[in-house]
Amino acid sequence: MGVYHSTWHSIGAAEVRRIAPLLVRVAFAPALTLLVAALPASAQMLVQSEKIDAISVTLYRDPGRSQGAADGNWPGGYALITETRTITLPAGRSTIRFEGVSEGMMPETAIVTGLPRRVNEKNRDARLLGPATLVDAYLKRRVTIRRTDRATGKTTIGEAVIQAGPNRGVVLTTAEGIEALGCSGLPEALSYPGVPEDLAAKPTLSVVTDTVTAATATIQLSYLAQGFDWSAHYVARVADDGDTLDLFAWLTVVNGGSQGFAAANTNAVAGAPNKEANQPLPKGPEPALHLSCWPMDNTSTHPGWGIDPPARPEPVPVAMMAYGADIIVTAQRRSGLMAESAVPVTVIMAKQEELGDLKLYRIPEPVTVAAMSRKQVAMIDRKKVRFDRVYTGTFEAFDYDADGDGPESEAATRVLRTENLEAKGLGLPLPAGGVAVFERAGGDSLLVGESDLADRAIGDEVEFGTGESSDVRYRIVAKRPSERRKPYRLSVTNARSTPETFELIIPYKLANASAKLVERKGQKAWRVTVPANGEATLDFALKLETGR
Repeated sequence: MGVYHSTWHSIGAAEVRRIAPLLVRVAFAPALTLLVAALPASAQMLVQSEKIDAISVTLYRDPGRSQGAADGNWPGGYALITETRTITLPAGRSTIRFEGVSEGMMPETAIVTGLPRRVNEKNRDARLLGPATLVDAYLKRRVTIRRTDRATGKTTIGEAVIQAGPNRGVVLTTAEGIEALGCSGLPEALSYPGVPEDLAAKPTLSVVTDTVTAATATIQLSYLAQGFDWSAHYVARVADDGDTLDLFAWLTVVNGGSQGFAAANTNAVAGAPNKEANQPLPKGPEPALHLSCWPMDNTSTHPGWGIDPPARPEPVPVAMMAYGADIIVTAQRRSGLMAESAVPVTVIMAKQEELGDLKLYRIPEPVTVAAMSRKQVAMIDRKKVRFDRVYTGTFEAFDYDADGDGPESEAATRVLRTENLEAKGLGLPLPAGGVAVFERAGGDSLLVGESDLADRAIGDEVEFGTGESSDVRYRIVAKRPSERRKPYRLSVTNARSTPETFELIIPYKLANASAKLVERKGQKAWRVTVPANGEATLDFALKLETGR
């Protein structure tokens, strides 16, 4: 039997037989309403499964994203979702409709266990019922339009053919000619003769199975779904001593689909599991209908239309919002990050476990992975991490002038550098994510820089970029070359009241240098302590290829 489920009301099979002629009103805008007729019931055995007894969501990161935050629109990662449901099966062949599965479900991965007999067939109902998908389903077909006559104020009913839509508007052919829906400024509504079979109120998986006798079964539905991702968001707060920082990290879960999962046992996997590449699954059609109409007026009365609208304010970085937000955490432990808050804080910390060569982060309490949302859970909390402040430059930042008239100086990049060792205050895997660095000024914690962090294993070097410095600047000037060498002078100035460390990698073959160089990532680098309000210089020459 055909069953229509709207977002607001579910109609059982017996009820469908009684009220099949009834029109169900679906509102999609204040001035526009759709009328939908319920389909007549058929003779096919149907079992509707809506309630989920328990669910777990295990998230895997976007394999193409090596660092930075996850895309919040349609994330490129995926999730393994396992649902437990209790269903009552009639004797014979029946179709089980699992409502509320993920919008990005890959149906070929779905496994159903616990049924009395095997699954004969699987179908994924991908298109969601809504005003826009109804318009799309009835393109070039006849519908009924109900609207208000502008002259009399009375409601009129007529026929129309949908010629175009739903993207950015709906074009109809009526007895009056060709017109756009919803542009009259008066209430309008479309009435459809039925709900197309390929539209579902919620993302749905249907399976066909046979049962010898009627039975109640507890089954498990497991599948992979696209449209998920997760990343870490770090907040580094530099201590007043200037030598240590407190590092806090959020585990940020992203669900880009239209279906949420309440009270889910949620896990996140870090690393690169061996998974065959899947063709990206596009997000399903937007069920909502958005109409764009020219205002009911003329341009001469609105000279202000030529003025550009004010720019939207820049969004606050997620890590920055996290810094000022309350955390809910188990163990009744007050987070050091929130120690200044007057509100009592408890903490739910994700727990790290080994998963082969991967890392599993398990959230110890069920959480809701809401539709089209981000969920943040405390993940890492380390105090007094020791670091070195280093100012860095790049050799490629200059266009060299052989006549000696070198370019203007460049601002050095300030980096907070440490090692992922327990002796430094870390010593744990650091998943990729974004980093926001805060320092104190006048009693306030202020954002001084943001950067991205790639995965860092125990023992790796860790760097947090904090932007450019106007106080520490460097300049490279090329001198006239000889047949075999090209000489340069590198000078660094420090306008700060404290000595600072400057470092620059020279990624070419060196002929000589006026100071001792160090090895840095397999290349020669000049590392020098520039005195307060002072300067340091390096003369060096590169070997030229002579072809001999």
